[in-house]
Amino acid sequence: MQLKPYHYELAHPRTSLQCCLLGIIGGCSAAFVIILFRLAFETIQTFYLQQVDYFTTLDPSFRFILPVSGAILIVLFAYLTRFKHYRMGIPYVIHRLKQRYGHIPLRSTINQFFGGMIALASGFSVGREGPSVHLGAAGSSFLGEWLRLPYNSIRILAGCGVAAGISASFNTPFAAVIFVMEVVLREYKIHIFIPVMLSAACGSILTRLVFGEDHEMAFLHFITLDYWMYLYLVILGIFLGAMASLFNKQLMRVIQGFRPLGMASRLLLAGSITGAVGYILPEAMGSGLSAIDVVIASPDNVQLLLAILAGKFFLTIVAIGLGVPGGIIGPIFGIGVLIGAIALLPMGMVLDDVNSYTSSFALLGMAGMMTAVLHAPLAALSAVMELSSNPEVILPAMLVIVSAYVTSTQIFGNSSIFIQQLQYQKLSYKSSSVQIALQTTGVLSVMDTDYKLFKGSPDKAIRDFLEHSPTQLVVKGEDFEIGMQYSLVEWDTSLNPHQEATPLKLTTMEGVPAQATLAEVYEILQASRNGAVYVYNDLADEIIGVINWHNLRSYLHKEHY
Repeated sequence: MQLKPYHYELAHPRTSLQCCLLGIIGGCSAAFVIILFRLAFETIQTFYLQQVDYFTTLDPSFRFILPVSGAILIVLFAYLTRFKHYRMGIPYVIHRLKQRYGHIPLRSTINQFFGGMIALASGFSVGREGPSVHLGAAGSSFLGEWLRLPYNSIRILAGCGVAAGISASFNTPFAAVIFVMEVVLREYKIHIFIPVMLSAACGSILTRLVFGEDHEMAFLHFITLDYWMYLYLVILGIFLGAMASLFNKQLMRVIQGFRPLGMASRLLLAGSITGAVGYILPEAMGSGLSAIDVVIASPDNVQLLLAILAGKFFLTIVAIGLGVPGGIIGPIFGIGVLIGAIALLPMGMVLDDVNSYTSSFALLGMAGMMTAVLHAPLAALSAVMELSSNPEVILPAMLVIVSAYVTSTQIFGNSSIFIQQLQYQKLSYKSSSVQIALQTTGVLSVMDTDYKLFKGSPDKAIRDFLEHSPTQLVVKGEDFEIGMQYSLVEWDTSLNPHQEATPLKLTTMEGVPAQATLAEVYEILQASRNGAVYVYNDLADEIIGVINWHNLRSYLHKEHY
């Protein structure tokens, strides 16, 4: 494949027209996959549900059979595709973005699509945003790989896919952007921020064209609170921080405790437990929308709300902990809404119209729970602001978010559930500052193309050339049985200083593809702090540029100083 001008432009870490087009294309490609996924499981649900994600109208025996059957189908599909480990969803995407530039394996993507579709259609307490993020990142990164884009731009494309996935799931484009920068990429750079914003916008627009303008939580409205209620919001935040810590701790206990069981046994156990609880309490099934609907319909039914909260809390831990392919954010929203509504009820002793504040406290509970479980305070604040369509929610939400976050981290020592899952699975997600700086730049933007190539020439010809052009970069190519080998040629001033003819020094070079970043170059050269690598496009034998240690060091110096 002949390199195009946009390949060279995208190798630079800067905002450009090509970078913006990348966000639009990535967002659209991810949105199409996500819309197809959502249509698939919602279409299945319409065969036996009167309303999507509402399982209360089902016959009790069918509510038990449905998740068990779903678990069997997920296992069978995994068996057919020889898929043994359900590493997918948001934590897995974070790992792949940090360590593999967002490259998502095809097999895990296929299993995420069909496994997530079956799980959501079967009533498991999981959210659709987990599969959406995985599929969005995969769809965008597949496009980047097909176009042979530099790895640094494929990473941005995958981030765009994540933004489109979150935006398409909740119709909250701004919160999607913040979530990507705060939780997934964990860095704020303008050349990444711009395409991610465009991608989130595309995801939201295409979703609205297919599913309508309103989001599914449009019935949650925020009513301005009196200032004297703000102290109570701090107490609510403290309680949410404690509940989130309990949730994360119990979820990790389930993940660790049931690890010895095979994937089939865990999924069948999750289906049986979900079916048993759903037989008695159907409102606890699904992604969380039915639980939120109960809060609005029966805000003062304490026993019912407590029962649904306990059931939702338990079923979410069971489903995620036992490896059901689905997301955690949707159920967390439902749990947060329930906690907020229940926490409001004691205020009935001082408020005559306490039920009018149900939506307000539901939104605040959602914000606090999301913050403390995921450690995403800015994303939580953005989400409730968009869902409520009311900026008045910002100040109360900040009080709840800060108190929930501080309680969770400082008092209970709780960390993000995504980070805990990554650490337990031993999936790396951290990079040094040097690696982060180098991963953002493709080799095409730094390589030296002004070099003299000698193939099969005698050393005398090279020596004669260097005598006339001592500063010119010289590369020697030799054809061996294993293929062409390239070496960097320099004067060797350390040997035989009294000889008339200074001997040549040949340093064998490793090759890196044109898609590579400077991080790969650094890994090759860091041990010797010397030498060079050559860059190739389609064939490893065809050199198109050279990067030596001096150029790499100069770039690092420029980046840090």
